[in-house]
Amino acid sequence: MKSLHPKQSKILELLKVNSSSPLTMKDLSSEVDIDSPGVLYHHLKQLEKKGYLKRNPNNSKDYIVLDTPDNNIVYIGKYGDAQCGPNGLMLDGNTQEHIPIASSLLRFPSSEAFIVVAKGDSMEPKISAGDIIIAKKQNSAEHGDIVVCTLNGNVIVKKYVSLGNHLSLVSLNQEKYHPITIGTDVDFSIAGVVKNILSYN
Repeated sequence: MKSLHPKQSKILELLKVNSSSPLTMKDLSSEVDIDSPGVLYHHLKQLEKKGYLKRNPNNSKDYIVLDTPDNNIVYIGKYGDAQCGPNGLMLDGNTQEHIPIASSLLRFPSSEAFIVVAKGDSMEPKISAGDIIIAKKQNSAEHGDIVVCTLNGNVIVKKYVSLGNHLSLVSLNQEKYHPITIGTDVDFSIAGVVKNILSYN
């Protein structure tokens, strides 16, 4: 770590040692003897830029420390399974694990990406059970986008269809699954738009 400022080396070691119970920014500042939040933020950004640290911008306690910097790999949080069928699991703010992905696969910042694993057959042949879905975090979509969304508490993957005031979620396996109409009586929100599908089948 010869390229690191002494403060950055100490920050990195503290983050690594406390990864199972992350320090607050206040505690980290105290441990490294940095009074200014701006200075601490600068050092954290430098660690990210140099490839030693991957951080979730929306959660300061969600990070990965890399022993060897690798700028060709990004680590994306996996949030569980998403049902390609009638029912799914609830997305929450806690990642199950971080999955290394080649940065060349992304055409948007890795901080905006998340991963779910497909279940079910409603999106075949494009998406099969077990496929890794990389989505971009956003709460809106364009007509025809494939989205990861929450419907009445269940996380599902569907094609978003918007025609005038009519919204529906459509399966690609239309012989087996009917479209779902989105009315005012359902709890619906978009978690992200699918950007990449990695199949291992």
